[in-house]
Amino acid sequence: MSERRIDIVAEPDHLGAARWHAVTSPGLVAGVAGLRPVEPFECGSPLPGAVPPGTLELSLHVEPSWRRRGIGSRLLAAAGAHAAGRRLVAEVAAGSAGESFCVRHGFRRTGSWGHDLLTYCDVHHAWLGELVDVEHPGYRLRHWTGDLCGATSVEQMLRRPSRPGDAVVSAAEADGGLVAYALATREGPRERRARQYGPAVRAGHRGRRLGLWVNAALIKRVREIDPHVEEIETRTAHDDPAQQALRRHLGFRPLGRSLRYEITLP
Repeated sequence: MSERRIDIVAEPDHLGAARWHAVTSPGLVAGVAGLRPVEPFECGSPLPGAVPPGTLELSLHVEPSWRRRGIGSRLLAAAGAHAAGRRLVAEVAAGSAGESFCVRHGFRRTGSWGHDLLTYCDVHHAWLGELVDVEHPGYRLRHWTGDLCGATSVEQMLRRPSRPGDAVVSAAEADGGLVAYALATREGPRERRARQYGPAVRAGHRGRRLGLWVNAALIKRVREIDPHVEEIETRTAHDDPAQQALRRHLGFRPLGRSLRYEITLP
């Protein structure tokens, strides 16, 4: 089928996200692209976020039978026109078509992640409770739930009243300030898998097992809030062996690998 018979159609913004569909003449969707704001805690340096303001995450997919027709390039062009002058980041599976697409279109590789999965049926809940109950003199454990709603830092979220929502934070505080946290988000109240970010610990407070403390507390808290959650997925930079060891200690198992690519648009 000729490329001219494929239209790139902008979809209405939804919760800060912009979307485009590649629609074929019979009305089938051959590909989709989306942009959404990147929250600081999603980028590996969550205390505080090191992401330039305005950074957007790009998601792009073309159905296999419609590839090699320029559809992905046209979707990227539509997203690029919408986000001129801003930085785009994309996370793709290693060795995938998505990685080849990023390389061809001038994205540069900026990170490598290992993905891990914790299944609640494999968790020893009494042991987990013991980890949470360990005293850390001078530190206070705090929990928060709510919606992200454009928050640019975990500190900002913790200043809001706790209420029902799709984000859960377990944090350690000292002298009224945030020193460590782990955060999980869910797509909806009956979603079986949550996504975890962190734990992150401020430099002056490392070596005191605070990361293990807040991560164990988060795992326990997520299941208490929503018993439908059966799994927690997280990711770890490959140059962070301490975080990898913490994951294994808590029972996370390797799930896969992804790469992070970025481009700053003209």
